[in-house]
Amino acid sequence: MRHHRFGGFGPQVPVIGQGTWYIDRGDRATAIAALRRGIDLGMTHIDTAEMYGDAEPVVAEAMAGRRDDVFLVSKVLPGNASRRGTVAACERSLKRLNTDRLDCYLLHWRGSIPLAETVAAFEELVGAGKIRSWGVSNFDADDLDEMLDVAGEDKIACNQVLYHLQERAIEHAVIPWCEAHGVAVVAYSPYGHSDFPSPRSKSGQLLQHIADAHRASARQVALAFLTRRPSVFAIPKAATPPHAADNAAAGNLTLGDDEIASLDKAFPRGPKPRGLPML
Repeated sequence: MRHHRFGGFGPQVPVIGQGTWYIDRGDRATAIAALRRGIDLGMTHIDTAEMYGDAEPVVAEAMAGRRDDVFLVSKVLPGNASRRGTVAACERSLKRLNTDRLDCYLLHWRGSIPLAETVAAFEELVGAGKIRSWGVSNFDADDLDEMLDVAGEDKIACNQVLYHLQERAIEHAVIPWCEAHGVAVVAYSPYGHSDFPSPRSKSGQLLQHIADAHRASARQVALAFLTRRPSVFAIPKAATPPHAADNAAAGNLTLGDDEIASLDKAFPRGPKPRGLPML
């Protein structure tokens, strides 16, 4: 599994982690087994959120006895992101996760509460040892500028954003901004939202052709393409242990320059959108 530094000042983190959105919708035992298999295979970055229903308790059970092996991330909803509300939300997440700390805590998306309040809460939580770092999610470059003005350099650990082969908007401004300021980029929904390229399509056939050359799967090729830059991490969700194993194998896959160029052509990033796409 490849590892990169998580932001300009963070620890080494595996490039492929584990997402948990909707993980509580299926069989609980299978979901726990999938997360545990992922940890076994090096996908120790686990991402969850207070918004994700019962995902936090599922994560707690999956990492029981292995907390020190995990880089654990959760998120506060923007409606809870006042100074007092953020601290209270963090306490609730810690209780549901059965842990005394988060490795990173994120503002889930931009809301109406002033960023200064949220940042003050994050810094209070850092000082108390309840979070080790903090970041944001679904922030466009202008939002990041505002957060930087409030917090200063070397504070924002990451920006978690929508990024997959058919949605590459963040390559226009968000990734360059994050790389310039030492901020990790975390790709959520890296396979798209039920719209992964069909193997019957021309682009899907290209994916499979590259996959065959590496004795890999098309989804592994997609993850390798998204994480081709050292600033980018991906957090696919796995519903079963075999699916987790397939995701983890992408962490050892490196594409050649010609393969990256062909995928870039097959899945063009398109023009810069007016707003940042998000789910």
